This record gives sequence, C-alpha cells and structure tokens, in this order.
Amino acid sequence: MKHSTLMVQGTTSDAGKSILVAAICRILVNHGYKVAPFKPQNMALNSAVTADGGEIGRAQAVQAMACNIAPTTDMNPVLLKPNSDTGAQVIVHGKAVANMDATYYHNHKPQLLNAVLESHKRLNQEYQFVIVEGAGSPAEINLRDRDIANMGFAEAADCPVIIVADIDRGGVFAHLTGTLDCLSETEKNRVMGFVINRFRGDISLLEPGLAWLEEKTGKPVLGVVPYIENLHIEAEDAIHIQQQNIHENTLNIVVPVLPRISNHTDFDALSLHPNINLEFIRDIKIFKGCDLLILPGTKNVRQDFEWLKQNGWLPLINQHLRYGGKLIGICGGFQMLGHAIHDPNGIEGCAGSSQTLGFLDFETTLMPEKSLKNVQGYLKSNHAKVNGYEIHAGISTGDALNDCLIQLEGHEDGLLNDDNNIFGTYIHGIFDESEILNHFLSWAGLNKAEDFDYKAHQLNELNRLANIVEQAIPVEKIISILENVSCD
Repeated sequence: MKHSTLMVQGTTSDAGKSILVAAICRILVNHGYKVAPFKPQNMALNSAVTADGGEIGRAQAVQAMACNIAPTTDMNPVLLKPNSDTGAQVIVHGKAVANMDATYYHNHKPQLLNAVLESHKRLNQEYQFVIVEGAGSPAEINLRDRDIANMGFAEAADCPVIIVADIDRGGVFAHLTGTLDCLSETEKNRVMGFVINRFRGDISLLEPGLAWLEEKTGKPVLGVVPYIENLHIEAEDAIHIQQQNIHENTLNIVVPVLPRISNHTDFDALSLHPNINLEFIRDIKIFKGCDLLILPGTKNVRQDFEWLKQNGWLPLINQHLRYGGKLIGICGGFQMLGHAIHDPNGIEGCAGSSQTLGFLDFETTLMPEKSLKNVQGYLKSNHAKVNGYEIHAGISTGDALNDCLIQLEGHEDGLLNDDNNIFGTYIHGIFDESEILNHFLSWAGLNKAEDFDYKAHQLNELNRLANIVEQAIPVEKIISILENVSCD
C-alpha cells in the first residue's frame, strides 16, 4: 500500500521533530518531489501570517520555506497560543475562535479532529507527499483518548510514523523503548523505525546499542543524525541564545524576556549578526547596560507590562534613555510605548485599562478581530525596503500616528519620538531585510556594520541541514516508507 503521508513523532518535546520535518521536506524537494509540511496541533507563541490571511505556527512557515512554497493555514489547522498557565487562545484554520482552559480544550479536541482531517485531505490532494510533525510525545497516555496531535492523527489518517529521540540529552534507548511500550499494538505497527538525533563522537561506539535496540523492538534505526554545530533554524517556541564573537565594533542589545513573549524570532537576524551582542534577560539584576533595548511582542500585553513594573524595568528603561540609549518596541512592546492600553472586552485576560510608558502620543484598544497581514513597503527617509507581517489585536489611535516613518501598501507604520531615541512598530520580522536592519543599527550607534544577509543565511542553513540529514538517512529510505509500506 502506498502512502502520501509520513509522520515524525518524538520521544520528548525538543527531540528534533521540527528540524527533521524541515530536513525531510527539503531532501524530497531537492529530489524533485512536490511536498508540503503539516502539524495537526501546535502550541507556540511564535507564529506566522499565511498567504491566505491566517495564523499558523512559525515552525510550519519555516518548513514551507524548505518546500519552496508559501505557507497556508492548512499546514497547521489548530494553533494554541498560551495566554495563562492554564489557558490558551485557540486558532482554527488561521482564525481565533475562543479562549479555553486546558480541561475544556481537552474535551473539545474530538470536534477539532474534523478540521485537522479536512486540512490534511486538501494538502494530500495538492502535493505528492505530506510530511507531518507530531507534538510533544505519543507516550503522554493521559492525553491519549482524545489525541489529535500524535497517534490519534496517525490512526485517523492511516499513515506510517518514525520516532526521533535526542541522544544529546542522555537516556536515548530508554526514551525509545519506553515510548514504544506506551503505544497500543496498532500504534506500534505504524512505527517504521527510529531516528537518533544530535549524536556526538565515534559512531562505532554507538553501534552495539543500535543493534540491541533493533533486536529488542524489531524496529530499524533509520539513521543517526550528528550534532550540527551552530545550526540556525527558526525556533518553534523556546529561546535559544547563540553566543556572539565580540568585535571591536559591536552593538549591545538587550531584550527583556516577558512571561508571554511572542515571536522572538524577530531577533534572529540580530543574534546572528557579526557586529551584535544580543542578550535575552529574564532577571533584571544581571542587566549591565546596553546600546539598544527592545521591548518584544507579547500574547498578554497588559499583564506583561505589569510584570515589567513589578520587576523594576520601568526605572531602568528611563535610566537607559537618560544615559543615551535607544529604545524600540515591537507589536505589544510598541503598544507599551503609548499612554494606555484598553481591553474592554477582556480579549487577553481581565477587562480593564493600563496606563503605560507614555513615550509616544497614542493609545491602544484591544479588539476581538486580529489584524493578520503580510506587509511590504519602504522607509520614507531613504526608501529602504521593508518586509514583515502583523499579528495584533490592538487598534492604536493618537496624534503620533499622523507622522509615520514607513509607507506600506494601504497604511503607514513606524513612530519615532522628537528626541530621536524611541521607535515603535507593529511589524514583525522588520530586521530580516538588510537595508532596514542597517538603518536601525546605524540609528542605534553602530558604524560600518558588516554585510549580513539574514534571508540568504536562512536558505543556506536549510540546505546545510538537508545535506547532513540525507547523509544519515538516504532519501531511498524515506521513499520506501512512503511508497511500500502497509500499516494494516
């Protein structure tokens, strides 16, 4: 029986599912196949705007890039964006439908399976292969009876599964055998093999363990993927700090890690730049000053602004500006730069209003309908190209908005204060374009920045990933699973 779908599940979160799906997608595309990524259910605060005007997890947008196609809402039909420790905004086919606590959502999942299968069917009709990413682990048996993210989907879609485990964490054989033992017989029959990820060292020392694993489980080890140094593929949710080489000509940037920080991939182009030392800081006590402070996006802007107040960031921000530093706010961080944020409908929590920094003359009201759009335009002062996307529930109004810096298609964006030291924008990904990045680095005090093309770097990293993974897992193994297996 031939299959057009292959699912990658993991023994744990961050085992390497997102990376492996991106790699398999790229490998298949490099061999001439038409491929699409898919994740039935994603929980992440890093999201992307699709070509059809919806919102999906950032990882699926990156996987679509690996497939050389534009992302669509079908690639991630259910997205959960946590807005508290026990609840999340539920997004179905790209649009927010409700806020649900964990128990209510768990009971609601069977109703979402139809939406998941509809999206999968459409992708199957359009593409030769669909490569699916699971969520968390299929061994979470407490969630099994209503699962739509792992084996629940695989059973409904009748597709083969490979399981990936991260050997760098230790306990890889226990992870794999334990995960398999937690599955039902029909689920075990779907597992076509294992992939061991992030291996360092001499492979000959691992081979006795691989032989034992194959004998014990009856499942082949499809490949051992080496640890890939300094690999940059946009993170699904976790913040990964990459150490920078400190040059003589260096700009120091700090981003406070808000409790509900979102779309921190905005800062990837900065963290990788050879002239930038970027720090994400949770604890204000380790702040030692910087040239540029950036307030990031957030899923709960009023609550996260209150966190800034309670943790001493407001006097630090004022001190930073007095000492000659620059300040940028992006999306929720931009809203914090105004006089107030109003949430009359309780969109992000308890209804009410918050007085904010008051650096720019506007205020924001949160509305039920999100603004979801990909944007392009230019900086009015020098026509530097601007590309990015907007994801926000707020509508901002005020005199400051009469004098915007950036011309987009159909509207304007970008505010700069009279003292030329505070900038705000709704545009995520604004630093990804080299021209606008260099403009703001110069504005923040960096002279003669080295050339750095972040978008080219992204594509080079996807190709590097695919080449390394294909050496570990030949494409013939992937095709044989897709075309020659039966899960009956």
